[in-house]
Amino acid sequence: QVQLVESGGGLVPAGRSLRLSCAASGRTFSSYAMGWFRQAPGKERESVAAINRSGHRTYYADSVKGRFTISRDNAKNTVYLQMNILKLEDTADYYCAARGVSYYSTEHRAYDYWGQGTQVTVSS
Repeated sequence: QVQLVESGGGLVPAGRSLRLSCAASGRTFSSYAMGWFRQAPGKERESVAAINRSGHRTYYADSVKGRFTISRDNAKNTVYLQMNILKLEDTADYYCAARGVSYYSTEHRAYDYWGQGTQVTVSS
C-alpha cells in the first residue's frame, strides 16, 4: 500500500515556474514507477510525465517536453515535477500516481495508487 500526497500547486503568471512534489508513504517507494497526470475542466486525464523506478528512464508528453522535468529521490520517497515556462494551457489539477512495477505507463488505468491532486492555475 502506498499513500501519495502532492504539494506545490498554486496560481502563477504565464512564463513562470512551479515545482510539484509528491511524497509517498511506505518503505518500498523505490519499487514503484511513478507518473504525473493532469486533468483540466471538461477534459480527460492525460499523462504529463513519468519515470521508472530507478529514475533512469523518463517520459514527457509532447506538450511539456523541454519545459517540464520529472525526477525522483528514492531516499526521500518523493517524486518531483519541475514546471518551467508555464502556459495558460497548463492550468489543471495535477496528480501523481504509482504502479508497482519497474516501468512507467502513460495510461492512467495502469496505475494502482493516486494522490488527491494539487491545482495549478496559470494566469495571463
